[in-house]
Amino acid sequence: MSKKVVLALVLVGLAAACAKKEPEVVPAPVVQPEPVFQGKYGAN
Repeated sequence: MSKKVVLALVLVGLAAACAKKEPEVVPAPVVQPEPVFQGKYGAN
């Protein structure tokens, strides 16, 4: 390979390694309310 091609590949590799990384977005877990006791036969 020519020196220009090698230099270009090194520069591209350095630019990719030093690029600002975006933070990972983690979705919040869905929290459901605790069931409420409504008597022996429900709300009726």
